[in-house]
Amino acid sequence: RTPVPAACTTARFYQRGVLLDQGKAMSVPQASDGQEVTRIERIGAHSHIRGLGLDDTLEARAVSQGMVGQKSARRAAGIILQMIREGKIAGRAVLIAGQPGTGKTAIAMGMAQALGEDTPFTSMAGSEIFSLEMSKTEALTQAFRRSIGVRIKEETELIEGEVVEIAVERSAADGTAKVGKLTLKTTDMETMYDLGAKMIESLTKENVSAGDVITIDKASGKITKLGRSFARSRDFDAMGANVKFVQCPEGELQKRKEVVHTVSLHEMDVINSRAQGFLALFAGDTGEIKSEVREQINTKVAEWREEGKADIVPGVLFVDEVHMLDIECFSFLNRALENEMAPIVILATNRGITKIRGTDYRSPHGIPIDLLDRLLIISTSPYSESEIRQILEIRCEEEDVEISDDAKDLLTKIGVETSLRYAIHMITAANLACHKRKGSEVEIEDIKRVYHLFIDVKRSTQFVQEFQQEFLFSEADAASDENAMKDG
Repeated sequence: RTPVPAACTTARFYQRGVLLDQGKAMSVPQASDGQEVTRIERIGAHSHIRGLGLDDTLEARAVSQGMVGQKSARRAAGIILQMIREGKIAGRAVLIAGQPGTGKTAIAMGMAQALGEDTPFTSMAGSEIFSLEMSKTEALTQAFRRSIGVRIKEETELIEGEVVEIAVERSAADGTAKVGKLTLKTTDMETMYDLGAKMIESLTKENVSAGDVITIDKASGKITKLGRSFARSRDFDAMGANVKFVQCPEGELQKRKEVVHTVSLHEMDVINSRAQGFLALFAGDTGEIKSEVREQINTKVAEWREEGKADIVPGVLFVDEVHMLDIECFSFLNRALENEMAPIVILATNRGITKIRGTDYRSPHGIPIDLLDRLLIISTSPYSESEIRQILEIRCEEEDVEISDDAKDLLTKIGVETSLRYAIHMITAANLACHKRKGSEVEIEDIKRVYHLFIDVKRSTQFVQEFQQEFLFSEADAASDENAMKDG
């Protein structure tokens, strides 16, 4: 990412000072004193995906939110997404099937982005369950329960108002705060509260000052700073980028407010099955959880639902490379999808007709027919040349790579003749080659240099076939001998 000088991140006013996010008035540094602040960000294979790229009528735009092409598949995913949001679909499974490099995972990531943070989304690979120190069915059960959220509603008493004044009396001996007074107001009233040492410490920690709008939880004493009052917006000539202005609260200072917490069923299972309780969530491997604990959690959640204290939020479980699951896992999925607490399950595979793992039977996508019958199947198709070019342009922008039109044409041609993934991998490598020759943008020579350094699958296969005798444990001769024996 482009380094941003620190002096550029604050407005340059020099009269009465600058109000920073912490509430402290400080002078603005001169441009000559500026230090470089570099934003560190990992760029992943799907970090450019922002959503499914659909309009309000669920029609797919040609290029939108990082998504290109696959209009039919994106429309189908959009309908599923709408059903999830409305809560009209539960315990259903969707299969995204297509050739390698046709955007199956991108569609799933787009759905996750479109759902937002309120909807639980769990992603896993089919092979993961075989490497965990627990049974396969337990691993799947935990994944299922991670994907189901419980929105718990609580009523709490709050004091909410704008700070008028904070007066603190300090000890003459050591300077520590003994007692103090806090004056809060709303548009209708103003009240003074006595402060103890702990409340003074909390106010100091939150950097609360006159003009801030705060809430105080009466039960826990927690102080939350909501923002700065609009009435005090002209106290300083410049504000930090994250200073938020809010209206002075109306009505009574003391209010009853509904607070909503969203936790997953798995988190509730862990908290109730371990001696350390809430801290068990940070202990890493949770191990196997007894079915009795889960039954108690389900019963309690059902009671909360009847009383109106909680709602179930069906999330999404995404299983990539689903053909890696075996017949036992598929049988478990058949039963688990019938459970009333089941999430939406999205499966993805790039296999055709192949063996079901753990059996000698062949089936489409390596999935048993009875499970396939339960699935809504979305197919993806290969990208066209123009779509490959648009995807490469998006990736160049995501990776901050300047590339010439000629180099882009060559990279597109390589993507068509080899694979899209290979062409995407070449972007960063070609950029490094460009920097080495001190160039400003990637040219054809950089693409050619990287193309000769790193070979694609086709050239690698050709090389292996040509020099198979020099490789250890070559199975080509064994295969030819076996065919000769059959012919004989």
